[in-house]
Amino acid sequence: MIGVVDYKAGNLKSVDSALSHLHGDFFISDDPEKLLKCDKMIFPGVGEAYSAMEVLRSTGLGEAVKEFASSGKPLLGICLGAQIVFDHSEERDTPCLGIIPGKVKRFAPDMGLKVPHMGWNTIEYRELPLFKDIPQNSSFYFVHSYYIASENDENVAAICEYGIPFTAAAVKDNILACQFHPEKSGEPGLQLLKNFIELY
Repeated sequence: MIGVVDYKAGNLKSVDSALSHLHGDFFISDDPEKLLKCDKMIFPGVGEAYSAMEVLRSTGLGEAVKEFASSGKPLLGICLGAQIVFDHSEERDTPCLGIIPGKVKRFAPDMGLKVPHMGWNTIEYRELPLFKDIPQNSSFYFVHSYYIASENDENVAAICEYGIPFTAAAVKDNILACQFHPEKSGEPGLQLLKNFIELY
């Protein structure tokens, strides 16, 4: 059973639709105790880091996500949910959950590209079960003004280029974090979610 974390910052309708399409066994909840009992967790998010962390702290959901991450059970973070598992975000100088080493930085306004980075872009990934049956350099859908800067190269699962190379996906043990939205990324995104459901 997959528990999808509802912390009032998630793009829950799209995640719900994608998991339903894949016939995934899941529930959406804001109850830390229920979420800790699930076999896998998806930690989605759209919005702003500071506000999201305030909700996570005040509800106990942040501690639940950290406890789940330390349990060894599979955890998938999406977009803001991927950024928040790192140490710190430049968005309103926000301390985050500190599960994967690294920072979240704002795209420089002088790089000659529109911010936010919005739309389809290709990724180059390293061989992991998460990317099984997904062609290299497949396109995924991004919407973000801040990007993940992993502290350690071994945590980088995929790279994307937007003015600069940045971490498009990160991995640490049982934790997977995708800056892009697999639930909005057509066939490659559905395959990634299918891999998460079936392989982990």
